[in-house]
Amino acid sequence: MDLQLLQEVTAFIWQEGDMLDHGEYDSWLRMWTEKGTYIIPIDPRETDFENTLNYAYDDHHMRELRVQRLIGGESISTSPQPRTVRMQSRFRVMRDDGHYVTVRCAQSVREFRKESLKFYSADLTYDLIRCERGFKIHRKVISLINSDDALAGIGYIL
Repeated sequence: MDLQLLQEVTAFIWQEGDMLDHGEYDSWLRMWTEKGTYIIPIDPRETDFENTLNYAYDDHHMRELRVQRLIGGESISTSPQPRTVRMQSRFRVMRDDGHYVTVRCAQSVREFRKESLKFYSADLTYDLIRCERGFKIHRKVISLINSDDALAGIGYIL
């Protein structure tokens, strides 16, 4: 196990979570590769994301639109904006070929909105690309443990 790499990817993913919890969406958008995909499958065991229905399958343009809807105040599912706290744990480097790094971890999100506190748990899988200053996200898959059940509106970014 490469502990240095594990620390680097953990810090990167923690930084992403902190940005999302504090509404730093422009910085979050810059964490991605141009061709990166943000995916939330309906079936938590699904792996063929391109050929199945997903809650989200966002490319660069769709991530930008998702952020605009979130901060624009025009979307019922994001008004008022929810307050969130993410906790990531159980980091494991699944692959490292010197250019791509695949990391899996667990995430718990607490959402507070309209006097209601909700909880979401998921397995996250990141495909990261090494770059000059660390990493860029090439793919992020959020496999909610209850995604195939009825979900309340998830109007923010997991």
